[in-house]
Amino acid sequence: MIAQIPVFIVVIPLLCSFLTPLVGLWRKDLCYYWSVLALSLCALASIDTLFAVIQGGPIHYRMGGWAPPFGIEYVIDHLNAMMLVIVSAISLIVAIYSKRSVEQELPDRVVYFYTIFLLQVTGFVGIVITGDLFNLYVFLEVASLAGYALVAVGEDGAPLATFRYIVMGTIGACFYLLGVGYIYVSTGSLNMADVYQILPDLYHSKVVLTAVAFLLAGLAVKMALFPVHVWLPDAYTKAPSAASALIAPLMTKISLYVMIRVLFTVFKPALFIDLLPVADIMVWAGVIAILGGATMALAQTDLKRMLCYIVVAEVGYIVGGVGLANATAIKGAILHILNDAVMTVGLFTVAGIVVYKTGRHDLSDCKDLFKKMPFTMAAFVVGALSIIGVPPTCGFFSKWYLIHGAVIAKHWAFLVALLLSSLVSVVLFFRIIEIGYVFQASHGEHAHGAEHTAIDEAPLSMLVPTIAIAVAIILIGLYNQTILSNIIDFAVPML
Repeated sequence: MIAQIPVFIVVIPLLCSFLTPLVGLWRKDLCYYWSVLALSLCALASIDTLFAVIQGGPIHYRMGGWAPPFGIEYVIDHLNAMMLVIVSAISLIVAIYSKRSVEQELPDRVVYFYTIFLLQVTGFVGIVITGDLFNLYVFLEVASLAGYALVAVGEDGAPLATFRYIVMGTIGACFYLLGVGYIYVSTGSLNMADVYQILPDLYHSKVVLTAVAFLLAGLAVKMALFPVHVWLPDAYTKAPSAASALIAPLMTKISLYVMIRVLFTVFKPALFIDLLPVADIMVWAGVIAILGGATMALAQTDLKRMLCYIVVAEVGYIVGGVGLANATAIKGAILHILNDAVMTVGLFTVAGIVVYKTGRHDLSDCKDLFKKMPFTMAAFVVGALSIIGVPPTCGFFSKWYLIHGAVIAKHWAFLVALLLSSLVSVVLFFRIIEIGYVFQASHGEHAHGAEHTAIDEAPLSMLVPTIAIAVAIILIGLYNQTILSNIIDFAVPML
């Protein structure tokens, strides 16, 4: 049964996505429960797979029984087993959270939303699970197309944001596909493990070097690496709240996972560390992304847009950490993929609750929220502390490894960028806490001396998942060493 799990994880959301319109024809409100059921099965299968990999090693599944490189192979090792749990768990939490938000923002498109939502998850798990470069491209496009559709039904301005997203996404996909094509021309194979064995003899080939350039350029666009991040802020800000809560923590992290997968299990570290200046370029790109994202976040007066630029800065953490090319930094980068996914979904679920309660997402709409929604804003504070890097939240530990890795590599610019970014995060979140705690909602007056504000918390279907994420942020921090020793230490060859 374990051997069949890889295809099972992909088929569940795909099949349920196709069946969702039929469920909607019967009863529209059942689409929510149908999606939660499908994603619960997917999450349980992913968790079971993670434990199976920890205990018994990688799992291989050959589509149709065809052996690679002639057939497509699904492979689950420590790295993508962790990613599967991240994707499936966050998708499930957002699905549970989404009911009231979707009913308010998309009352006539409930069936449409959950159909595309499940298709998006199919793309994500397919990207993570496949061991074939072209099959990865197919799933990347499935996820991208679903993302375009989810963004397009958002608030005013969503169509233009979607158009920009499509243009940039298409450019990124074309670059990635060109890179895959050059690899196939050079090796005659698309299977990652097969290419890994063939390529070392071809590292000085201009075709292979061109493939590296196209692959990394395409992934840079997909992960919204500054300055090719321009599609992300508008897309995630204009998207429906539930769609933002799914796409924001996962789309960039999936692309970062693909970057790590390509660098370490398609190519070998010797190529991008010793033969090409790729690692150095990645570190400096990370520095620019961290400083650029943090600076742009400071200029925002819109809560969701500010969070979007924080996402851009966090991408720089991971890219730079991988580029430092020492075991400590790479551990920190992989751990930060997990941590940032959880932190980001926590902050975007709170932003969605603000939209649900106020109908807007300007920072000024956060006035008095600490008194009206104490539990929601407590969850927000936990997420904010983790972004800043305060122990025992999970964000502290991945930042610690990244800082330690920067010291080992003696890359002081990256170290300074990390510290400055944390300082900027303090300013950003203190501003929100000040607005939410000190100021009243009416006329922007200070709350001092005002009459008691009645508690008006979010619905339980939104509040419970948000609190669960806040608890997870602390638990992941407390158990970070267990995650490192059982999963991340086995994630890439050089660790």
